[in-house]
Amino acid sequence: MKPIELRHMILETVSKNGGHLASSLGAVEIAMALAEVFDPETDRIVWDVGHQAYAWKILTGRADEFGTLRKMGGVSGFPNPAESKADAAVAGHAGVALSVAEGLAAARDRRGGKEHVVAVIGDASFANGTSFEALNNCAAATKRLIVVLNDNDMSIAKPAGSIAKFLGRLTSGIRYNRAKNVAKRVGRALRLSFLYGLVHWVKNRLKTMMLRNVWFEEFGFHYLGPVDGHDLGAVVSALTAAKEEVRPVLLHVVTKKGHGYGPAEKDPTAWHGVGPFSWPSTAGTVDLALPSDGQKAPPAPGWSDVFGEALCEIAEGDGRVIALTAAMRDGTGLTGFAKRFPGRFFDVGIAEGHMVAFAGGLAAGGMRPVVAVYSTFLQRAVDQVMHDVAISNLPVVFCVDRAGVVGADGVTHQGLYDIAMLRCLPNVTICQPKDADDLKALLKEALGRNGPTVIRYPRGKVPTHQALGTSSASPSAGTSAEGAQAPRTRIAIWATGDWYGKACEVASRVGGIAVHARYLKPFDRELLARQRAAGMKIASLENGAVAGGLGEAIGADVKFGWPDEFIPHGTQAELERKYGLDVDSIAEVLENG
Repeated sequence: MKPIELRHMILETVSKNGGHLASSLGAVEIAMALAEVFDPETDRIVWDVGHQAYAWKILTGRADEFGTLRKMGGVSGFPNPAESKADAAVAGHAGVALSVAEGLAAARDRRGGKEHVVAVIGDASFANGTSFEALNNCAAATKRLIVVLNDNDMSIAKPAGSIAKFLGRLTSGIRYNRAKNVAKRVGRALRLSFLYGLVHWVKNRLKTMMLRNVWFEEFGFHYLGPVDGHDLGAVVSALTAAKEEVRPVLLHVVTKKGHGYGPAEKDPTAWHGVGPFSWPSTAGTVDLALPSDGQKAPPAPGWSDVFGEALCEIAEGDGRVIALTAAMRDGTGLTGFAKRFPGRFFDVGIAEGHMVAFAGGLAAGGMRPVVAVYSTFLQRAVDQVMHDVAISNLPVVFCVDRAGVVGADGVTHQGLYDIAMLRCLPNVTICQPKDADDLKALLKEALGRNGPTVIRYPRGKVPTHQALGTSSASPSAGTSAEGAQAPRTRIAIWATGDWYGKACEVASRVGGIAVHARYLKPFDRELLARQRAAGMKIASLENGAVAGGLGEAIGADVKFGWPDEFIPHGTQAELERKYGLDVDSIAEVLENG
């Protein structure tokens, strides 16, 4: 299969199903070279940024099924060993491939195996703290490891920090490569060991002078590159050479995110992760502009948009407000804040643990930091939430985006565990809005609190007030809001914000009352006590794991939420039906209970 054919297949499928487009288009030749040089089912290829691996999936036995990408029961959007032996490890979170690969290599060495171990790591992932820890340990762990550093000068958005600048300097090292190749030819022509040694010494001096940094070599890696990542022959040749080395090798491959598709090349951030879009297919090329009606209609305001606008409004009147994100400026709704308040915005890169500890320091210094982070990525920083924020009761606000089931991104990205992980921490207040006004009020209230606050909200559009009733303009911790009460109400359904609308529907069918549990911690003990005294059955409904969730906190008689298993990919509606969390299924249980 040719590169253009792979890109055609990726575009055709993602245009129908949605998915991570620009990243996978940029890594096509890397995947092809890996499949050619290594045995995908024997050698262990660990993809660090799994959304670059679509071509790898196609080349390793999943071409016929690729049209089911991200569909329930179909091909996963991320590498997963349960799906194929060619996937050496689950790869939904960045920054861990080098650690996993070192473990695989060390295990191989101990049992005398012969397979090669390769870690494919993105340039933005390389700045992650876990990657540095793995670098520090590599020389002690194994002598045979290949690291492919895919340098596309991008994370989801433009990368930030000193590591990105350092890699930028290395990509200008073409002069060094030319000089090195001349030195090699001279050494071979002379065929004299002492002169070859002199040439080797000169080669290293040239590297030091021209690249001005031999940082990787100081960690025990033999550095190869930079190599043009879209020259398939060059990547194959470099990987073949790396196989012959008896020490860890770092192959620096320079690619372009979105390569081969014009719109994605021009705006790789917008085309990083996309929904279905119109893609006109023309024989012989995949470098096509979109039709005049564009990629998709302008989306209705989502939770992230409402958060970003609300934070800007508050920041106008409070110079202490600072926003932080970990390589997710656009996804978390902070693009506008970054433009309006550049001196109060920090993108720390893929480094969630650092971000939270940094926020703790800002709060200790008198600022009011707001950490915008996806639920699935906050998991990576729970220790810092506890140790660097909660213990000192510091006023850090965590705006937890994508809380709940996210759908097609699947098991590694479902935001189901933040409630259980954080509810047990002293000093932490946890709340969830049901609409835009609620979110704005909760954010304002949280920034006035002298302690840590978690505000969680889901992916998608914000419900309207009309559907859910009037929001409280001035919420206070430990309060909830009751919906309309039916005569002789026998059931109270306590729901987290995004599922309050669902609770209202169920309540109208079963003769119950819906409760918007605005605060999950502390919850509304007074309201709960009144309802129990009135003989009501208490049900909980939450877009999170039942284990450790709201239902357990309030001692609900019936708990509706996600079960104690990892939830696969599928649309939110499909998953809710499968696990009995749609309106009909919930109503049936309560009517028959």
